[in-house]
Formats: sequence, C-alpha cells, structure tokens
Amino acid sequence: MNAQGNEPFVVRARGEIDLHAAPSLRRALSAALASHRAVVLDLSEVTFMDCAGLGALVWARNQADRSGRRLVLRGAGRCVVRLLKLTGLHRRLAVEP
Repeated sequence: MNAQGNEPFVVRARGEIDLHAAPSLRRALSAALASHRAVVLDLSEVTFMDCAGLGALVWARNQADRSGRRLVLRGAGRCVVRLLKLTGLHRRLAVEP
C-alpha cells in the first residue's frame, strides 16, 4: 500500500486473536497508525477473538482518534461480528464488510 497516497495501509490478522496474539496485533496497529493516516485491519482470516483481541481493537481505535487517524475493520467473519455486536463495539468501531 502507498504510504504517501490516499490508499489505506492494510494490516492483516490471521488465526486466533487471544491473550497471546493480542500484543502482536496491538504493536502492528500502533506502528501502522504512527506512520499512516488511514489503516485497514483485515480480519478475513481471523477464526477466533476473545476479550484481549477486543481490547487491542479498542486501544487502536483510541490511538487513532487521539492522533487524527482512521482505523477501519474489514472482512470480519461471523464469530468476530457476533462478538462486536454482543459487546456493542460495532457501534464504536468502523466495520466494513
């Protein structure tokens, strides 16, 4: 993705986003948000997410808001969408199909 252009930078998550994987996701999102105006988190290959994963998403959203950046979740599967809806985070996070 073009860091200087209008295209968003894409971070791809895979597998399970749990207590062990969430810190890596958080670091990747932090680095992306520090150097790009718009970041898309591709969740199309995520098979499971727990509260640690949700925490990483909320943290990244807050970082994006503080720095005037945009974070969009894209391609979330049923398990992730269900979790976002159960917690009400689908209203706070930008979620695209």
